[in-house]
Amino acid sequence: QARLVESGGGSVQAGGSLRLSCVASGDTAKHNCMGWFRQAPGKEREMVAAIYTGTDNSHFYAGPVKGRFTVSQDNAKNTLYLQMNSLKPEDTGMYYCAASALSCGMPTLITVWGQGTQVTVSS
Repeated sequence: QARLVESGGGSVQAGGSLRLSCVASGDTAKHNCMGWFRQAPGKEREMVAAIYTGTDNSHFYAGPVKGRFTVSQDNAKNTLYLQMNSLKPEDTGMYYCAASALSCGMPTLITVWGQGTQVTVSS
């Protein structure tokens, strides 16, 4: 069974940057995609960015983060990254690494979740 462990969250002022990391271990061969989701208090979990590693390595981003966030992977280290620049207070939330054998577009399609890492952006 696959396991995902995130790190890199923290507190930052608006306009700052953070880089999240997610180390994958175990049975990762079945994953078609890996990505990042976030959940703010009182809101539903939403997709932030994803890479379709099982197909053409296409990248997808949610509208609010396009141009500010970059998702990447280091296959040699089994690590997924999320570089977050120009952070805004509305980016605050728990960020989860995720993997799926199908699609990373919706939380209901995710098969493996990390434990989450908190990102707090102050104005």
